[in-house]
Amino acid sequence: MFTNVREQLRATLDEITEAGLLKPERVISTPQSSQVGVAGREVLNFCANNYLGLADDPVVVDAAKEALDRWGFGMASVRFICGTQEVHKELESRLSDFLGMEDTVLYSSCFDANGGVFETLLDAQDAVISDALNHASIIDGIRLSKAQRFRYANRDMTELESRLKEASEARRRLIVTDGVFSMDGYVAPLREICDLADRYDAMVMVDDSHAVGFVGPTGRGTPELHGVTDRIDIITGTLGKALGGASGGYVAARKEICDLLRQRSRPYLFSNSLAPVIASASLRILDLLETSSDARERLRANTARFREGMTKAGFDILPGDHPIVPVMIGDAAEAAAMAERLLDLGIYVIGFSYPVVPHGKARIRVQLSAAHSTEDVERAIEAFTQARTAA
Repeated sequence: MFTNVREQLRATLDEITEAGLLKPERVISTPQSSQVGVAGREVLNFCANNYLGLADDPVVVDAAKEALDRWGFGMASVRFICGTQEVHKELESRLSDFLGMEDTVLYSSCFDANGGVFETLLDAQDAVISDALNHASIIDGIRLSKAQRFRYANRDMTELESRLKEASEARRRLIVTDGVFSMDGYVAPLREICDLADRYDAMVMVDDSHAVGFVGPTGRGTPELHGVTDRIDIITGTLGKALGGASGGYVAARKEICDLLRQRSRPYLFSNSLAPVIASASLRILDLLETSSDARERLRANTARFREGMTKAGFDILPGDHPIVPVMIGDAAEAAAMAERLLDLGIYVIGFSYPVVPHGKARIRVQLSAAHSTEDVERAIEAFTQARTAA
């Protein structure tokens, strides 16, 4: 049987390759950092979600080593059997306090967190209204539920209001949006969303994976940035980006929502507990975030410098002030080729194309980090200029 399937799969892979859409995996031979080893050479890394530079921070690494001795390697169990340690409950409490929410439930990833919310809270009597550019995990999570599904154009409040009117007969209405849209670096207009939610009696859910730790005056994310923390019902997020970059996710929400998730959310009930070493190191990371703004300030300075320099150099970058900086190329094959030229120049970036972004919207997504030096940023701008000339 598989002989025929093999040929079909090979044909599909050939089509992907011929279209310039193949996504190879590059093997890194060093810890994740602003500079990494790739293909036997050291290159500057401008494609990781390591926003605050904590992935290899000595303080975090030491906390993880101590946690291995204190808590062991893994739980070998789900939470409701024998998979809950004191460190898990402490992290949930600390995240709740940090995010300004009533309670928090840990998951093995934010993908799982988003996969476990909708099916638990919504059924055929209910409606979910989703931004068109929401993360794939939100889209998949919505598909798992029997709720009525409505979609509005990215950050289009007029269309959101129209969808809310269409969903007016539903028992429950849930608006869901990314806090920051990962392919564009655009920030959701949460104040306007909350105003519409109040007007049409809807709940609001925000996936803040690309914001928590560094967006907002104290790094508490897009709800803090817009001053609407008390108006948000559900925040999902990850420990795998700014907060150390390992793995793990969470749902921070109203208490009753978290209570029900612990009873009914399938990814929570049937997945092993978050590794205690990650939970313990995450507590140390929260200490760092609450006692110092240095990393956030470096990140903001690096972002402003890169955006200004690329604009002066004539590149087409999407506007904003987020450390995700999409350099628009258009053609998928050219985006991939330019990323290769940049790697030859010592800059590690990735070209993004369909199906990650729409056809004709291929780009190189640059991601700044607090770990980058001023010289690193200037070198990246110069490399982009050279790579464009060499095209």
